[in-house]
Amino acid sequence: MRGIDKTSRIPLYCQLMDIVIAMIEEGNLHEDDQLPSERELCERYDISRSTVRQAIQELEKEGYIYRVHGKGTFVSRERFKQDLLKFYSFTEEMKKSGKTPSSKVLDFKIGECNEELARKMDLNVGDKIYIFTRLRLADNQPMMVETSHVPCHRFPNLSRSELEKHAMYDVFTKKYDVKFTCAEENFQPVLTREDEAKLLNYSKKLPSMLIERITYENGTIIEYTKGIARGDRFKYHVVLKK
Repeated sequence: MRGIDKTSRIPLYCQLMDIVIAMIEEGNLHEDDQLPSERELCERYDISRSTVRQAIQELEKEGYIYRVHGKGTFVSRERFKQDLLKFYSFTEEMKKSGKTPSSKVLDFKIGECNEELARKMDLNVGDKIYIFTRLRLADNQPMMVETSHVPCHRFPNLSRSELEKHAMYDVFTKKYDVKFTCAEENFQPVLTREDEAKLLNYSKKLPSMLIERITYENGTIIEYTKGIARGDRFKYHVVLKK
């Protein structure tokens, strides 16, 4: 077992962080395993409680661990790595990770474009759009909540029951013969709102990722989705080439 080198220039709390991270990455600690208590860590590594607390706080911020009040500190569940260089769907990415994806439709309605949506979707103010909110889950664990907007004229007779039974993109391709050509996404770290935290079973003190997606079919916008993803469950990957 790695130890703390008190002669090193590396701060003690950073060394403890490295030890815990190594145990997680090497498989010695698994998802939802409980970490030793602060007192145990102090005794094991001969360090102060303030040092242990600082390490725990930083590990929580970086998403390696989570705390349950009155119970202790636990290893976070796996973060899903998303490659941003190709078109993807939540459903297919969860399946690739060995997880069972599902969605709960929280709201479904027909509305009209306001000025902001008309501008984002290249529609006219007052155009009819479907607006629906879904809670996305993997192995029944909430991962993200999304609100999608799609034009009614491109998806006539779209129903809530279809979205409850099938993945949205499966409905689009199989029922409406959609040919996706590209999508744009914007990412922004945000503070989690209280209503979002309740849906995601997540702490509002922790950050989330705001994701905005615009999907195109031959240059025409067919979807605008705004989602909140748990900051401890996702990481995004992009390769930069010269």
